[in-house]
Amino acid sequence: MNKKTLLLNALRGEATERAPWVPFVGVHGGALIGVDAEAYLKSADHMVAALKIAAESYQPDGLPVVFDLQLEAEILGCELSWARETPPSVSSHPLDEDYKLAALPEFSTEKGRLPQVLDAIRRCKAEFGDDIALYGLLTGPLTLALHLRGDDVLLDMFDEEDEVPELLDYCAGIALQMVDAYIEAGIDVVAVVDPMISQIGPGHFSDFVAPPMNRIFDHIRARGALSSLFVCGNATRNLEAMCATTCDNISVDENVDLAQLAKVARAAGKSFGGNLQLTVVLLLGDSIDATRDAVRCIDQAGALQGFVLAPGCDLPYAVKPENLAAIAALIRDPNQIEIVRKLPPKDSSDSFDDIVIPNYAEEAAVIVDVVTLDSAGCAPCAYMLKAAQEAARVYGQAIEVLEHKITGRDGLGYMTKLGCTAIPSICIDGKEVFASIIPDRKELVAELEAAAAAKA
Repeated sequence: MNKKTLLLNALRGEATERAPWVPFVGVHGGALIGVDAEAYLKSADHMVAALKIAAESYQPDGLPVVFDLQLEAEILGCELSWARETPPSVSSHPLDEDYKLAALPEFSTEKGRLPQVLDAIRRCKAEFGDDIALYGLLTGPLTLALHLRGDDVLLDMFDEEDEVPELLDYCAGIALQMVDAYIEAGIDVVAVVDPMISQIGPGHFSDFVAPPMNRIFDHIRARGALSSLFVCGNATRNLEAMCATTCDNISVDENVDLAQLAKVARAAGKSFGGNLQLTVVLLLGDSIDATRDAVRCIDQAGALQGFVLAPGCDLPYAVKPENLAAIAALIRDPNQIEIVRKLPPKDSSDSFDDIVIPNYAEEAAVIVDVVTLDSAGCAPCAYMLKAAQEAARVYGQAIEVLEHKITGRDGLGYMTKLGCTAIPSICIDGKEVFASIIPDRKELVAELEAAAAAKA
């Protein structure tokens, strides 16, 4: 059985001889060939060159051709801010004043950077043939709606219940065009990536997001491809609602208990994937850490049926190639898996004593610590940081808003010392107040006022 067949069987929920492996190589491909994220995501030549290296070095069963949740938004009039080591972030929202969908530019897969992406897909299909399954990633309807409207969409679910379904249905229509273009270019698996789902509850998911999602998944199935619902962040509260959609597969990141997902997904007849730790293990750890975490995922998944081993999201730019290569070797060697299982527990004694956080009670200003993966490339992180900054402006008093990125040890130290339970999180004067859910402005301002009053 070749690698592609192994993966597709797992996605269909079948038993497999080993865990199929899908490293989500996005901007990390730029690091493999020595170019920054912007140059990488604008060039089919760069993408193909990097994916050839990834295919050789990481021995994947599946590979995404590109991981960029701003492709559609850019065509629809959103301005982008570029960074060296992350995908771009959306910096303007064409619908921030109203819901005039007719005023948006006409969407076409021949616009923006999509021609380069489709060219890369066709060339990768010719290069890898039927050996590796190609993933096409598109922006889910809720995340695309936030790109177009801004985080007011989350409030509008309470106040503008007619406009939100119309916008989400519009976004689903964009996704259908992406599906058709991807499949015609040679994509085998279409992943609907919607990290903002982690920021809403199951009621809003079922009422607003599931209908357009199912429209997309049903279309993918009708085109003869397999589908995945890929959600970053702590989506635990939405697992059952996600598994009630018509997708084939659910993929999650390290914020979700993989054993819990395995139970819920199998009960719903879904395959599932995840959830290697991006920063602590793949970026900052060594190859032993990587193999330990891979075995942790395999053991939490239980039986090798309907399970895909993968990182929890887009691989960090500077992730260590040797860590990914170690995982690729491990999954093909049952003896090595047993050896890793028998290793003594890792010494995690780093207490971050050298990282000093403020004595919040003695600070004159209210301090808002926003702990993120990296707001430059993580949509929920960007919108949570923006919510904190806007609430601070509305409040108008002495407020200091700080971002702590866990892609570095300083950020991990802050996360540890603040006791954050999820990413992204907002802490106010050292206390975690909002964990993996973007607050509305009124609620956040009230928390700032309470913190200021406590200091008075």
